[in-house]
Amino acid sequence: MASIDRLEIEHADGVWPLSIEAGWNQNLQDWRFMLANGRGYGLWMEDRWQASALVLPLGPKLCWISMVLVTKNRRRGGVGTGLLKACIGDVQSHGAVAGLDATEQGRPIYLPLGFRDLYRISRWHLEKVSGESVAVPAGIHLRHLAPSDMTRIYEYDQTHSAMERSALLAHLGARLPSIAWVAEDGDGRLAGYVLGREGRTASSIGPLIADSEEIGLALLDRAARSVGPPFIIDVPEAHLRFRFWLKEKNAVSPRGYVRMTLGETPGLDDPSHVFALAGPELG
Repeated sequence: MASIDRLEIEHADGVWPLSIEAGWNQNLQDWRFMLANGRGYGLWMEDRWQASALVLPLGPKLCWISMVLVTKNRRRGGVGTGLLKACIGDVQSHGAVAGLDATEQGRPIYLPLGFRDLYRISRWHLEKVSGESVAVPAGIHLRHLAPSDMTRIYEYDQTHSAMERSALLAHLGARLPSIAWVAEDGDGRLAGYVLGREGRTASSIGPLIADSEEIGLALLDRAARSVGPPFIIDVPEAHLRFRFWLKEKNAVSPRGYVRMTLGETPGLDDPSHVFALAGPELG
């Protein structure tokens, strides 16, 4: 395989066409964030980027591998596997656990490398939200996110997601403010939040972390009514009420993922409070 090159933030414009060719939803702002906050690897040949892969740190002990992309005429030549192994070596050299969200096609590649399944995720495409709003649970108040909420969100998220991702949450909090909501109880304690971002073809809702499925569903409903469709949302399959609500709104789920890790991260295998992911590229 040709030599692997480092990707830097100034290469974002050059690698973005790889995700467009694949039909993925990332926009240029996503690529710039990931390359500014992570470590990128790529294959440069014939005056353009032919392949990419990224490592995004989510705390000192966890790194997310994503954006393993190879342009069509370079596939099946070992390029993607080489970049994946470069990312695994990067993560392990930092003494961290590697995590990723695998498609059903990708999972057989990751299993022989030592990755193990955590839980399954469904990606939902939602075109319209109509009808009555979801009732807010008694004693809970929903409101739009304020900048002063972010410190509490960092702490709440780390406790409930097993990730340390303050830079990511700050970035998402500023990306699409209309979709960002918080839930508080009667004492003003944080009981949930939802963020989102605009994408190339649709807005993404997530992450969504909450004390309960009832609070999470109320947050999802408010977020979806706060910005124009279409939407993408990645939901752990364990949350049946979310699945019922999405089907009721005529959402479709054309694909799924499996969350996997190479190593152990306590709490990461428990999606009890994780009702929507930030996205398979972000963790």
